[in-house]
Amino acid sequence: MPATSLSVRLLAVTPNALELMYAAFRQCYHAGYVGDMWDGLLAGEPPREKQAAFVERILASGHDSPVEHVSFTFAIEGVSRTLTHQLVRHRIASYSQQSQRYVDASDFDYVLPPSLARIPEAKARYEAFMAEAAACYRELQAMLAAKGRKGQTSNEDARFVLPGGVETKIVTTMNCRSLLHFFELRCCMRAQWEIRALAEGMLALCREALPVIFATAGAKCARLGYCPESERFSCGKYPVRPA
Repeated sequence: MPATSLSVRLLAVTPNALELMYAAFRQCYHAGYVGDMWDGLLAGEPPREKQAAFVERILASGHDSPVEHVSFTFAIEGVSRTLTHQLVRHRIASYSQQSQRYVDASDFDYVLPPSLARIPEAKARYEAFMAEAAACYRELQAMLAAKGRKGQTSNEDARFVLPGGVETKIVTTMNCRSLLHFFELRCCMRAQWEIRALAEGMLALCREALPVIFATAGAKCARLGYCPESERFSCGKYPVRPA
């Protein structure tokens, strides 16, 4: 049951994402029917660089709801249950998480916080506790099995002793608008270190796949040019909100 590390992979992006967003934005300001222009958009009329410039211009004005038509799906592993408890609070998204009822956790991997890894005695105590938790889990499984509860039915109650640091895997889908909001909050230096690392990994994939939307995405302060938090909570990278 070793310590594990974050891995995030982009599984899918809505096909023809740029053309779709252009059509959605145009429909808001166009008297005609964008369905009639769809084949032309796919053929590059207007050219993709003009489509991108139009999307960027309208998005910069604050009109961002049409980007909801494009979504990204990620496979994520090497993260803790502590992280996913934060992740699923982003409600405009879909999640499919590894089940602790159906998946035996008797030899679980775990996430080791860097702050503990830097202190030998803290690291040793943390690892010892993880081993104790795994041993307790297996003992409870055996006790339940002896009473006729095996497999899923023993896992579902034995799992109550599993700590928040247990590694989990999850698939998540978010539309572009939700992703922009997610990055504003979770790329911030005030975000918890593990979910910030996840957000930065997801953002790198989004920037590569769809730069027209994500080239300047990230923590809110980068867009605003100042920190929206108070002096007490600012990391100091940007000045606090102007008076």
